[in-house]
Amino acid sequence: MFNALRVLVTTVLFLSSTVFLWAQSTTPDYAAWQSVATRATEAVDAGRASDTALEDLRSQLVSWRNTFDEARSTNSNAIEIVSAQLDALGPEPEGGEPAEISTQRQSLTASLSVLRAPVQTAEVAYTEADGLIGGVDDILRERQSDALLQRGPIPLNPVYWPDAAEEALGSLIGTWNEINSAWKNPIQFAELKKNAPEVIFLLALAFLLLSRGRRWFVRLAQSIQVQSATLGRWLAASAVSLGQIILPLAGLWALISAVYATGMPGLRGELILSNLMWAGFLFLGSIWLGAQVFPKSMQVDPFIRLPLEQRIAGRLYASILGALLGFEVLLSELARYDTWSDASKAVIYFPIFVLTGVVFWRLAVLLRQHRTEGGDINYGDRLIALMGSVLFGIAIFGISMSAIGYFNGSLKLMIPTITTLQVLAVVLVLQRVVMAVFSLATGDGEGAKDSLIPVLIGVALVVAAMPVLAMVWGARSSDLAEVWLRLTQGVQIGDTQYSPTDFFTFLLIFFAGFTLTRLLQGAMKNSILPKTKMDRGGQNAVVSGLGYVGIFLAALIAINATGLDLSSIALVAGALSVGIGFGLQNVVSNFVSGIILLIERPVSEGDWIEVGGNMGYVRNISVRSTRIETFDRTDVIVPNADLVSGTVTNYTRGNTIGRVIVPVGVAYGTDPRKVEKILLEVANNHPMVVQHPEPSVIFQGFGASSLDFEIRAILRDVNWVLSVKSELNFAIAERFMAEGIEIPFPQTDIWLRNPEALPGHGQKPKDKDQESVE
Repeated sequence: MFNALRVLVTTVLFLSSTVFLWAQSTTPDYAAWQSVATRATEAVDAGRASDTALEDLRSQLVSWRNTFDEARSTNSNAIEIVSAQLDALGPEPEGGEPAEISTQRQSLTASLSVLRAPVQTAEVAYTEADGLIGGVDDILRERQSDALLQRGPIPLNPVYWPDAAEEALGSLIGTWNEINSAWKNPIQFAELKKNAPEVIFLLALAFLLLSRGRRWFVRLAQSIQVQSATLGRWLAASAVSLGQIILPLAGLWALISAVYATGMPGLRGELILSNLMWAGFLFLGSIWLGAQVFPKSMQVDPFIRLPLEQRIAGRLYASILGALLGFEVLLSELARYDTWSDASKAVIYFPIFVLTGVVFWRLAVLLRQHRTEGGDINYGDRLIALMGSVLFGIAIFGISMSAIGYFNGSLKLMIPTITTLQVLAVVLVLQRVVMAVFSLATGDGEGAKDSLIPVLIGVALVVAAMPVLAMVWGARSSDLAEVWLRLTQGVQIGDTQYSPTDFFTFLLIFFAGFTLTRLLQGAMKNSILPKTKMDRGGQNAVVSGLGYVGIFLAALIAINATGLDLSSIALVAGALSVGIGFGLQNVVSNFVSGIILLIERPVSEGDWIEVGGNMGYVRNISVRSTRIETFDRTDVIVPNADLVSGTVTNYTRGNTIGRVIVPVGVAYGTDPRKVEKILLEVANNHPMVVQHPEPSVIFQGFGASSLDFEIRAILRDVNWVLSVKSELNFAIAERFMAEGIEIPFPQTDIWLRNPEALPGHGQKPKDKDQESVE
C-alpha cells in the first residue's frame, strides 16, 4: 500500500514538474514588460507626451495586457486536476491522519503552489497593465475636455476678418497656382494630350451621370410606388431609389478619374480629390434620407406626418445639412494642410455654424408639428417632439458658443449633430424595411406593427447604432474596444466571472430545452396519450407535469452549462425567505394546490363543477389558478387553494350520469293517481331518461294553491339537464291540456270587516242627467 502511494506521489510530482517546465517556456518576457511599464508610468505621471505618443504607448500596453490575459489561463487543466485531488482527500482531520495521506497532501499542495505561481504573476502584471491603460485614457479624455472648453478668438471681431480672408483666398490661389504650374509644364501638358480621349470620355460620362442619373431612379421609384400603396411596392421602390446615390457617385468617380488623368492636380488638388468621394456620399446620402423621412407620397405611412409643403421643406433642409457636412470635410482638410490660424478658422466657420443652426431651428419646428392620426399622442410622438426641442437647443447653444469664441466646442456640437440625424434616419429606414419584410413573410400587414420580432430587431438596430453614435461624438476606437473587452469579460461576483456570453448561452440552452419540452408535450397530448386508456383529466395532468419538469430541467441544464454559481443567489434567497414567506404565502399555497390538483385530479378539465357560488365547466388548470367557463360564456378564475380546501360540487366526476327534478303543481280536485300515471309516461318517453333505475313521481304534499308533485329521473348525460327539464315541461303541459287537468295559479280572497266605512257605501247612484248638471 505504501509503495502504491509513493508511486502515486512521484507521478504527481513528475507531472507537475513537467507542466511547470512547459509553463516556464511560454512565460511572457517580464523583464521587457518592466521596461515598458516604467516608461508608461513616467509618461502618465508627467502627462506631457503628445496624443500620438500616448496612443502608441496605449497600443503597446494593450498588447501586453492581452499577453498577460492569455498567461492567466496557464496550467488551468493541471490546476483543476490537482485541486480535484485535494478535494478528494478532504479536510485534514483534527486528530491527525496517516503518514501516507499526509505526504500525498503535502506533495499536492506544493504542486498546486508551483502551478499557480505563473498564474499569479500574470495576474499581477495584468492588473498593472490595465491600470496604466486607464491612466492613459484619463489623460486623453481630460485633454479632449480641455480642448472643448478652450476659448479662442471671437469671430465677430472685425480685427480677424482680413487675416481670415487672406488665408482662405491663399488656399484657393495656391490650388489654382498648382494647376497653372502643371499646365505650363511641358511634360504634364504632353500627358494631358496623350490622355485627352480618356479625359473627354470620363467627363462626358460624369456629366451624364451627375445630371441625369438621379432623375432616372427618382422617376423609376415613383412609377413603382404610385400604382398601389403596399409595403411590397414601398420596399421595391426604396431598393430602386438607392440608385439615386449609386449613379451620381459613379459620375463623381468618373469626374475625379478624369481630373487625375489630366495630371494637373497638385498637392492641394489631390487632397481635395481624395476626400471628394466621401463628401459627395454624405451629400447624396442626406438627400436620399430626406426623401425617405419626408416622402413626396403619403400612400405608405411616413415616419413623420406633415403636409406636403412642410415635407418639401424637410427634404430641402436635409439636402442643406448634407451639403454643409460634405463642404466641412473638404474645408477641414484645407485648413489642416495650410495650417490656418485659430482666428481664421473661427471666422470662416462661423457662417457655416449660423446656417446649420438656422436649419436645425427650422427642422425643430417641423418635428414639433408631427402628430399621428386620431390626435392621440403616443411614445413615438413624444420622442419626435423631444428631438425637436433638442435640435432647437443645439441651434441656439451652438451659435452662441461660436459667437463668444468657443470654436472647438461649437464644431464638436454642430457637425456631430448632423451625422447623428443621418444615423437615426438610417435606423428608421432599416426598421421600416424589417417591418415590411416581416409583413410580406407572414402575410399580416397590420399585425406586423404589434409583433414582437420586428420590435426586437428594431431594438437590436438601435443598440448596433450606439457604437457609431459614440464614434460620432468623439469616442476613440480604443474606448469602444475597452468597453467591448469589459463586456466580454463580464463582472466578478464572488469567485465566478459572469459575461454576456454566459448570459446568451444560458438563454440559448434554456430556449432549446423549453422548445423541446413543448414539442414533447404536443407529441404526448396529440399522439401518445390519446391511444391509452387514461381519461382526459389524467392526460392533461401528465402533459402539465411534463411541462413543469421539462422547464425545470432546462433551467438546471442551462445554469450548469454556463457555470453559474448559485451560492450567492442562495444567500440572497435565504435572506429574503422570511419576507417571501409572508408576502407570497397565497401564491405558494395556490402553487402547491395546483400540484395537488394535477396529482389527485379531484377536478379535471371538462368537468361541470360548482365552487364558491360559481357554476360552469373547467377549461384549464394551471399551476396557480383554474379557469371555469360559466353557462353565460364568461370566464371565472378560481385560485387553486379554493378548490383544494373549499367545498366543490363536481357534477360529472367519473361519469356524466345525473338526476333531474321537475316540480309540477295541479289544481285541487284532480285525481292524484291520474297525475302520477301521466307524469311517469312523460318521463319514460324521454330518450335521455334511463330505465334502471326507472323514474319516479313523488307526491310532495298539499300546497297553498295546488297539489305538488315531482318527477325524479336519472339522465344519461347530466350536461343536458336544462334541455331535458324544458322538454319534460313542454310534454307535461301538452298532456295536461289534453287530459283537462288544470295547472292552478295563486288566488287570494279579500274579506272586509266594515264595508260601510267605504266612501259612497249605501248611497244611490246618480243618474246621468244629474251628473251632467252637477
